[in-house]
Amino acid sequence: MNTDPPRNRGLTAIDGAMVLIVILLVVQIWLLSATLESYLGGHREAAVPGAIISGILFAACLALYRLVDRIDSDVRKG
Repeated sequence: MNTDPPRNRGLTAIDGAMVLIVILLVVQIWLLSATLESYLGGHREAAVPGAIISGILFAACLALYRLVDRIDSDVRKG
């Protein structure tokens, strides 16, 4: 049985989502640097898959941000 008040549960969810956002952004930075290095090294075929995966990571971060925003507004309402 969970007896935490809704505010604490909301803050826990926000903390978890923020950690996931940070991890996804670090992976995205690594991916973009590896893709750019590969592209500049003459492997042109790596650019499109890298850009697609980077776009997917961006969409995941955006979805997590919207989740954090929604949870924050719910917690603030009461």
